[in-house]
Amino acid sequence: MAVTRAIRRSVSRAGRDDLRVNAAFVEKVLTGFIADETRRAGARRVVIGLSGGVDSALAACLARRALGPRGVVAVMMPYRLSHPSSVKDARELARRLGIRVELHDISPMVDAYFTGDPRATRLRRGNKMARERMSILYDRSMVHDALVLGTSNKTELLLGYGTIHGDMASSLNPVGDLYKTQVRQMAVHLEVPLAIRRKTPSADLWPDQTDEGELGFSYADVDRLLYLLVDQRYSRRAVLDQGWPRAMVDRVIRRIVRSQYKRRLPLIAKLSERTVGVDFRYPRDWGS
Repeated sequence: MAVTRAIRRSVSRAGRDDLRVNAAFVEKVLTGFIADETRRAGARRVVIGLSGGVDSALAACLARRALGPRGVVAVMMPYRLSHPSSVKDARELARRLGIRVELHDISPMVDAYFTGDPRATRLRRGNKMARERMSILYDRSMVHDALVLGTSNKTELLLGYGTIHGDMASSLNPVGDLYKTQVRQMAVHLEVPLAIRRKTPSADLWPDQTDEGELGFSYADVDRLLYLLVDQRYSRRAVLDQGWPRAMVDRVIRRIVRSQYKRRLPLIAKLSERTVGVDFRYPRDWGS
């Protein structure tokens, strides 16, 4: 309770509307982004892993508006322990949007891999599931002459709350500059079904797993702190002076710093005059 009271005091000082978005404007920017970048890459459509959660639901709605129903392929990839509502809600959203649906059960592949290592931790299994799903998405992208649409939001990217080369991978990501609370605002604007918007955030990697349970704080609280640290460039001392709990501030800053490698291309040891990613850098659509 003391932590919650401290956060509320700090929020009242910083302003409660900092994370509000102009939903109509954001929709226009993001649908334009999807349409333009898909065209520049020479692709005809996008494929998206539709999980039944709000992030992928929002990305699918934006893609449907940008490319039309034939421009989006929704791929559902449940594991045998996934909650039944995940597929149910994803399928219902796809029906409403009129987009194509594919179902690929990842249980046989994941279970086969861990047959010789039955004591593998839940974290290892979760990472394997995320990478198995992304492997399927990239394969289906070739089948459909499509780009893989990302669904990781800004909160997840900053905290490193995702699997590198798994759910954090994509060809383009329309929601990566929206905090989780902003994703929810956009979901209301685009009329994502209430059943999806009301869900407790979860990667659905094992029974009763929740995002906020693993992180140790709510999205509503951490988004406000991240906004001050990242967007407003507040120092650690500045946010502490506002009354934010020291333990939470230090934990969040530590997560941002330690997960930087997930947000960058692999490091290349420099030997030549022009090294890829260091000196040899051009726009993504260079030459198109």
